[in-house]
Amino acid sequence: MVTMSNGATLSKVTNYLNHGIDKLNNDKYSQPQPVQIPVVYGGEYGPDLERISIHSGLTQNEVIKRHYNGHYLVYFIGFSIGFPYFGGMDDSISTPRLDSPRKSVPSGSIGIAGNQTGVYPLSSPGGWNLIGRTPMLPFNVKNPENSVIKMGSLVRFVSISSDEFKDLIP
Repeated sequence: MVTMSNGATLSKVTNYLNHGIDKLNNDKYSQPQPVQIPVVYGGEYGPDLERISIHSGLTQNEVIKRHYNGHYLVYFIGFSIGFPYFGGMDDSISTPRLDSPRKSVPSGSIGIAGNQTGVYPLSSPGGWNLIGRTPMLPFNVKNPENSVIKMGSLVRFVSISSDEFKDLIP
C-alpha cells in the first residue's frame, strides 16, 4: 500500500478522483443558449455591405448569409464602453477597416473589421464596415453587470426585415 505524505493512501486518492470523474460524466450540464441578436442587413442600415461584397467576391446575400450563419463568441469588451468583439466569423467575409473612420456610427450598428464582427453599443466614431443594425441594446450603461452580452457570451445573429426592426425599437 502506497501512503501519501499527508497519510492518505494512493487507493483512497484514486477512488476519490474516479468518483469525481464519474460525477462529471453523469451530471447533465446545460449548454448556455446563444444570445440572439436581430439584425436588419444592408440598405440604410448596412451602408458598407456592397464594399464587403466586392472585397469578398460574394453577392450581398451570400455575405449576409455567411454572417448570420456564424457561431460567435465574445472575445473581449472594449474600444468604447460595452463594444463586444466577436470571434468566429467566416473568414470569407473578412474585410479591412475603412480608410477613413466615420465621425458618428449609430448605436446598434453591426460592423466587420478584419476577421471580427461587433456591435456598436452607443453612437460613436468608428471605422468598421457597417453591414446592418440591431434594435437590441446589448450593453446596459446604467448597470453593466446586467448587460445582455458579456465576455464569453455565445452569440447568433438573426436576419429581420426593416419593419420588424422598427417594431422592436425600445
